[in-house]
Amino acid sequence: MSATTAITSEVGGADTSHANNPLSRKLNKILETRLDNDKDVLEALKAMSSFFTENNLRTRRNLRGDIERRSLTINEEFSEAFRAVKVQLDSIDEDVSAMSTCCNDMTQRLKAARGQTSDLISKTTELQKESQRLEMRAKVADGFLAKYQLKPEELKILRGTRDGRLHEDFFKALLRVKQIHQDCKILLRTNQQTAGLEIMEAMALHLETTYERLYRWTQGESRAMTTDSVEVTSLLAKAMQALQDRPVLFQYSLDEYGTARRTAVVRGFIDALTRGGPGGTPRPIELHSHDPLRYTGDMLAWLHQTAASEKELLQSLVKLATNSGIVSFIYQRF
Repeated sequence: MSATTAITSEVGGADTSHANNPLSRKLNKILETRLDNDKDVLEALKAMSSFFTENNLRTRRNLRGDIERRSLTINEEFSEAFRAVKVQLDSIDEDVSAMSTCCNDMTQRLKAARGQTSDLISKTTELQKESQRLEMRAKVADGFLAKYQLKPEELKILRGTRDGRLHEDFFKALLRVKQIHQDCKILLRTNQQTAGLEIMEAMALHLETTYERLYRWTQGESRAMTTDSVEVTSLLAKAMQALQDRPVLFQYSLDEYGTARRTAVVRGFIDALTRGGPGGTPRPIELHSHDPLRYTGDMLAWLHQTAASEKELLQSLVKLATNSGIVSFIYQRF
């Protein structure tokens, strides 16, 4: 019993010393390793198979040196490749540095330009605002001139030509002057009284000159109405309408018209008495002077017919007159 125990103890001690041997542990670890599951070992063996072609004593002894030389070669190749990469990276770094320097320079220039142009921008903004204000003032001034000033063509029409003829737009220009003169009263109620007075004086002068010229033209037209067959033109009727605003000139024009027509009627009456009508028809009224009744009747008939014609002519002359007092005065007088 004791002998068996001793043998067992000796065997156990031998196993324990074997297990504690480092070489034994490494061998056991290598033997226990499954190469199928260790990819790193498989890759290493595959790489080693590319240069370890013969398995003999010499190649096994030189394996470590071959591996180290191959590792050195690989490292040298990697170093060369990395050196080329480093050169390219250095070139890129130089380019980036140059770009950074350029960007910094541009930034400084932009700051300087911003500082220089800030005043210009502010001045430009002020000038634009001032331009807008001036443009608005120009529009107001143009509107004011269009409302309170005559156009050059209107002045030319009012002044007339050397031959004294009246333009068709004369009365439109005259109405324009009267409207401006009336509108000046609005300016007198504002803070533009000085401008209103000046414009009103100028328009008043234009009105006096225009009415004087209109009267002269009407006077000439009336003096020419001394023939038996006359016609009142539309311009003459408009002239009499316009002269209503100047009663004195209107009265003078009627006097000229009355004088001219009186001359025409007297001459026509004398011709009817002594000469008769055109071509001798009707016969002279004095041929019946021996018959007082017929003689008087023929004269009254001629006067009645002439009075009716003159009334129609006068109505044509003042048909555009709207002043009831003037119209009634005309009919009472004539």
